[in-house]
Amino acid sequence: MSDIKKLTTPLTEEAVKGLKAGDSVALSGVIYTARDKAHKRMVEALAAGNELPVDLHNQLIYYVGPAPAKPGQPIGSCGPTTSSRMDSYAPVLMRQAGLKGMLGKGPRGQNVVDAMVECNAVYLAAIGGTGVSISHAVKKAEVIAYDELGTEAIRRLEVEDLPCIVAIDSEGNNLYELGIKQYKQD
Repeated sequence: MSDIKKLTTPLTEEAVKGLKAGDSVALSGVIYTARDKAHKRMVEALAAGNELPVDLHNQLIYYVGPAPAKPGQPIGSCGPTTSSRMDSYAPVLMRQAGLKGMLGKGPRGQNVVDAMVECNAVYLAAIGGTGVSISHAVKKAEVIAYDELGTEAIRRLEVEDLPCIVAIDSEGNNLYELGIKQYKQD
């Protein structure tokens, strides 16, 4: 358990810089959910000079469309969505809204990695297929914007020790690439 780094939101410059690709993380605090449609709306709002429905400065977005909650639970199954679907939007949110972290699954495009290095941001990965297990880390969930988008609405989640891995750190070290290189060497 000592090898797991505790990370709490809002994210600080120091905390982000202290994370390295491959680190295991237990994420706690407030995080926000958003997928493609919500990202598109937020980027359009910024382009129009409007405020976002949530302050993303030093915050983390989890790419997820959670299942409905069962009675007595704050959220249903909430496994990660493929992150590359947000690649055209993420750099704008980092540069213009101060987004410091993203959580999803799968590799990211070079445009996202470049923005992460420029903005000192981090990309965390959760394991696909573990949505029920991840839901146990969610202590509270509420829709805060774009309710009409259903599962793609922006939600505010309070999480405790949500398990994830640093996939790409703020220096651009990429676990997906490092893992492939290591595999080819073995």
